[in-house]
Amino acid sequence: MAMRSPHSPSRRRPPKFFCLILLIVAPTCIFGLFTNYQKILYFFRPLWDKPPAPFIRLPHYYAENVTMDHLCRLHGWSIRDEPRRVFDGIIFSNELDMLDIRWNELYPYVTKLVIFEANTTFTGIPKPLYFASNRGRFAFAEDKIIHDVFPGVIVPRGSHADPFDLEKKQRIAMNALLRRAGISNGDILIMSDTDEIPSPHTVKLLQWCDGIPPKMHLELKHYMYSFEFPVDYSSWRATAHIYGPRTFYQHSRQTNYLFSDAGWHCSFCFRRIEDFVFKMTAYSHADRVKRREFLDHSRIQKLICRGDDLFDMLPEEYSFKELIKKMGAIPRSTSAVHLPSYLLKNVDKFRFLLPGGCLRSQG
Repeated sequence: MAMRSPHSPSRRRPPKFFCLILLIVAPTCIFGLFTNYQKILYFFRPLWDKPPAPFIRLPHYYAENVTMDHLCRLHGWSIRDEPRRVFDGIIFSNELDMLDIRWNELYPYVTKLVIFEANTTFTGIPKPLYFASNRGRFAFAEDKIIHDVFPGVIVPRGSHADPFDLEKKQRIAMNALLRRAGISNGDILIMSDTDEIPSPHTVKLLQWCDGIPPKMHLELKHYMYSFEFPVDYSSWRATAHIYGPRTFYQHSRQTNYLFSDAGWHCSFCFRRIEDFVFKMTAYSHADRVKRREFLDHSRIQKLICRGDDLFDMLPEEYSFKELIKKMGAIPRSTSAVHLPSYLLKNVDKFRFLLPGGCLRSQG
């Protein structure tokens, strides 16, 4: 067999420098993909996901000192001889300040304030009954409050349960509580979370106008952390129903009708840093807490004042144009116009929800 000449072409070994680079770059890329896969997934969402069908947007007319008869006719509806009864049904966790604002805004127009809280979080962690232990704060509304406790499910440490399943069970159980509250066919039922607050003039239209759709979603102006950081008008899960035999309590899409500019949704609008931590670990999206440092108080405080995302996530958008437009911090607003009247009447109590009030209590 012929011997290979030492000078003849042969399999050349890769340079040691190249091997070294490969050993460094490959693990780094793999680690980067593993730790940032959610960001990468969200960035390319326009390629793999399609937006839901667009809503049929219903215009909303309102100005001070305009009669209800005229407002109903502007919407193509007619005035009723007497107002409908209104039931406000909410699932409650720990949003005491938002509940205070909500009920003070809606109390004059609502027949019953139906509130359902669980003794566990959606993630299966035992929790205090925040409303029950602070009920005295809401004595002004006691004559209208219907409250009950949902027996949640405790998930043992190390076990896994779908938080959306636990949330769904609580919402289904809300139907029985509404019937106990005395709701009847033809009444108005508002289905929303505590921090999704319909405006009083929206509720008055639902009360007084005939011809409204039997159910419609309420478009709410979305804020993050306080009314200093307006995001957009993307909040649509709150709904208003003319109650009937086929009405079931939900927090998902139920109709194609969307009533424009119908109130406010203030997400993570808490007074204390520890309340932010509680919600981050308690609600259905608790899986977004990817690292323990996400719950660090100083980190949370810094992000609140910057208007940045607590979970280091990209916006959930269906086009690259919208995604890029919303990347980064939420622009601050110095406007406190068209906000809940109770908030402005009690500025000293709710300074943390207004422009310039980003610092939160640590206790």
